[in-house]
Amino acid sequence: MNPSRSTYHSNIYREFRSIDAAEWRTVIRFYELYEEKMEGLEFEESFDMLLAYATALFEIGDYDKHLIVADRVLEVSVMNNVKFFNGEDVFQKTLFKKAASNYSLYKLEKCDYLLRELLRIDPYDNDGALFLKKCLRDMHSTVIKKTRAASVLLLIISAFIICIELMVVHSFYPQLGGFVALIRNATLGLSISILIFGELYHRLRCHREVDNFVEHLKRRKK
Repeated sequence: MNPSRSTYHSNIYREFRSIDAAEWRTVIRFYELYEEKMEGLEFEESFDMLLAYATALFEIGDYDKHLIVADRVLEVSVMNNVKFFNGEDVFQKTLFKKAASNYSLYKLEKCDYLLRELLRIDPYDNDGALFLKKCLRDMHSTVIKKTRAASVLLLIISAFIICIELMVVHSFYPQLGGFVALIRNATLGLSISILIFGELYHRLRCHREVDNFVEHLKRRKK
């Protein structure tokens, strides 16, 4: 654990700092065991422990609980006017992890909102911009849904043509084999092309949307 600025540390905090920071579950158990006793600690000690607890919840994948604790971190940091703690920007780091937890829970709209708020604070945050692009790509647009539906329909038609080709054309109309094969291949190729086009178009649109959003924020900052 990172040391507090105070020269004196309570027994609980010293014991807490003796835990390996990577032992996430031990950190969680300790915090939850002594949570009630932390009210009497100095702010820096209790806040340091709260941050470690939030980090541990995030690292073990307990995203629902992490979101609750992350809100506490943000509330405490605002109430006590704490932006930087132990050399880190608490507010931005917590917002980013909160967005990541929402993403992991597939709450993409909330993730989108938090990442945009994060970029409004710092439009030069490349990690935030990349994460927002990923989030938008996973929020399947109407174009993606329509192109995928069209692609699946064409695949079904291709399968139907193959059945006709095998059961009817080869046996009774072999002279039409080349023409039917051409239609089958064209239908299959069109299905694949539509699918690829939809995915590429959606990806490019997401990237352009984020880039334009970030550039707008940068101009406002200037």
